[in-house]
Amino acid sequence: MCGIFAYLNFNVSRERRYILEVLFNGLRRLEYRGYDSAGISIDSSFGPDFDVFPPPLVFRQAGNIESLVKSVYREVAKTDLDLEESFSTHAGIAHTRWATHGEPAPSNSHPQTSDSGNEFLVIHNGIITNYEVLKETLVRQGFIFESETDTEVIPKLAKFVFDNAIEEGDRRVTFCQVVFEVMRQLEGAYALIFKSRHYPNELIACKRGSPLLLGVKEITEETSDGAFFNGANKFLSRNGKPKELFLSSDASALVEHTKKVLVIEDGEVVHIKDGGASIFKFDKSKYKRGGTITRPASIQRALSVLEMEAEQINKGKYEHYMQKEIHEQAESLTTTMRGRLIRGGSCKAKSVLLGGLKDHLKTIRRSRRIVFVGCGTSYNAALAARPILEELSGIPVTMEIASDLLDRQGPIYREDTAIFVSQSGETADTFQALEYALENGALCVGITNTVGSGIARNTHCGVHINAGCEIGVASTKAYTSQIVVMTMLALAIGGDSINGQARREAIIDGLFDLPNKVKEVLKLDLEMKELAKLLVSEQSLLAFGRGYNYATALEGALKVKEVALMHSEGMLAGEMKHGPLALVDENLPIFVIATRDACFSKQQSVIQQLHARKGRLIVMCGKGDAQSVCVGGSCRVIEVPLVEDCLQPVINIIPLQLLAYHLTVLRGYNVDQPRNLAKSVTTP
Repeated sequence: MCGIFAYLNFNVSRERRYILEVLFNGLRRLEYRGYDSAGISIDSSFGPDFDVFPPPLVFRQAGNIESLVKSVYREVAKTDLDLEESFSTHAGIAHTRWATHGEPAPSNSHPQTSDSGNEFLVIHNGIITNYEVLKETLVRQGFIFESETDTEVIPKLAKFVFDNAIEEGDRRVTFCQVVFEVMRQLEGAYALIFKSRHYPNELIACKRGSPLLLGVKEITEETSDGAFFNGANKFLSRNGKPKELFLSSDASALVEHTKKVLVIEDGEVVHIKDGGASIFKFDKSKYKRGGTITRPASIQRALSVLEMEAEQINKGKYEHYMQKEIHEQAESLTTTMRGRLIRGGSCKAKSVLLGGLKDHLKTIRRSRRIVFVGCGTSYNAALAARPILEELSGIPVTMEIASDLLDRQGPIYREDTAIFVSQSGETADTFQALEYALENGALCVGITNTVGSGIARNTHCGVHINAGCEIGVASTKAYTSQIVVMTMLALAIGGDSINGQARREAIIDGLFDLPNKVKEVLKLDLEMKELAKLLVSEQSLLAFGRGYNYATALEGALKVKEVALMHSEGMLAGEMKHGPLALVDENLPIFVIATRDACFSKQQSVIQQLHARKGRLIVMCGKGDAQSVCVGGSCRVIEVPLVEDCLQPVINIIPLQLLAYHLTVLRGYNVDQPRNLAKSVTTP
């Protein structure tokens, strides 16, 4: 995954230094999306020898954003580039990369360019699947490639299209027409921003499968949003008013500038020119190549208002985003449940209301089976919720890792309900699995944390988890909110049954009290830090769980390997004697989750067997259960508050999140930017 950002000021004077800082700050907000290299492009100054617009300046650097910032200012210091030079209109683009093609290096960083004169520049998030064919064609046309990226074919293809149009006498070929022809030839997933010296102070953005937003800020606009919807489209028109326009992969880079945004849809092309934005719907199947390059008709779109505050993207009193997001979980769970739990009233009934599903509940209840589809942490959250969904709905529930479902082309039927779980709503494998399920006629439900994401837009119905912006690459608060949402989903599906009413009401009471229990378990922070000190030099960690907490073992181990870069494995305790027991000795730390549920006595047996083989045990249990689980005081015990069994995974994962966090800090690694990982996987 990569982050793309662009800033265009119109009829408002901005110094080059200011423009640079806006671009740098935009990249800082997006750095969690990729941080192995970065680059920007801004305009150079007009000189006495230029009778046309001069080539844009391009700066690229391997490493994180600060490496780019330092290199840019070093280059500026070596030249006569005036940072105080003012521009009334200027278009700059910026990119932070997560490598898919080519190692992190300046030559492989974005913006990628068409030629030494930087006639066309492109920044890209996604993957071009037919780039090798396009590259071979362009090489035959005399183009020389300097990078190993799939992206470089795009600006070179744009130059090829432009040059051909000029040679054929079409000197009025527009920027849009060039981009339409480029899009016609591209296959894969992408969000693209084009900049060209032939079309100064213009930008074109387009997307297919990767996220992209447009932010609009009129300099004279009131700070209040109260009158915004009275004329939403006026902000997109060329009304000559001073304004700033932004393009970004993520709302987090826009919210400090404006809350007025447009979520760009797949197949849309946004042309920013003269302070306005024209939007076109490009349909590759209907595009016909002829003697001249055609263009689709423009469409009307209204801006919307971001429901995000700038404070959400700041660390506040915390050292790292992951730490902040772990400690935010009481508040994020409250937000997830707000307005969805109903307790009391005239009939004093306890129920759940999920507005995004109410029109589809009957169909879900008639399903032959429910299929959960996800990757990584989202898969683990679905696994944690599977038992309660089966219990309350009476419908068989199967689990699918999205990539494996696609690899097998596993059967999906019209009578199925497929539930797609993704924090970002843009996970490539999960999105492709959604397309596969839609083709097979299943009812598709989305559970995401991102309004307007690809999965949210393309499913038949869904639930937004409302966990708030999550910036740390290792998901924490989104995981617990996903479990709560899927538990509420189980309650809603089973809500028409008289049987189990007492059980459902007990779970709803537990949900109401859950934020208080989360606050209580967060008090274990110092205890988990002390445990991390004991484990900091270890090479491996095993975690055993079963029932509801098999998912907890998987997710806890995943957190440790993600950020602390320590080998860890989550294992089903019922499989212990089918291989894993061979690893047990007095040196290997083993984490056993043994809170009270239907599997409690079985976990007690597991602990006894591990103890008999001199296992080095760390046992998580409910408060007051230390003597029940710890044989003769021979193991370290972590006591957590007890809640309803189906909600216990929400409580139990938090000490493991804290352990992973403290291990990472003690081992000297970057908590928020773990090695080789980015926040969301937008390429398969």
